[in-house]
Amino acid sequence: IMATIAAQAMTRTGLEETYSSAAGGGDDFINYGNQFLHIKNGSAGDITVTIVTPGTVDGLAISNRAVIVSAGEDRFIGPFPPAYYNDSSGKVALTYSGVTSLSLAVITHGAL
Repeated sequence: IMATIAAQAMTRTGLEETYSSAAGGGDDFINYGNQFLHIKNGSAGDITVTIVTPGTVDGLAISNRAVIVSAGEDRFIGPFPPAYYNDSSGKVALTYSGVTSLSLAVITHGAL
């Protein structure tokens, strides 16, 4: 089951972000083009985060973006241009090769 992760706004006074555990069925988030992900992999193995790209260019499907988050490391990923990454609900969908000790936060630069 896909969970929708709420974005958190970065501000000049700072953001103490909260993290969600990655869902086995994937996650999604509402995207306005100014969101990015902070992925934390606390596991002993590499995990691939796949960002689904439902868009097309000249009628050709855009390949999904796969990002490897190495064991014990973090990755910042984004932003995501809506024309290429948003589904029909205005969301970006994520899937994972594993979810053990994988957490994420969706950060917004600017207004939500």
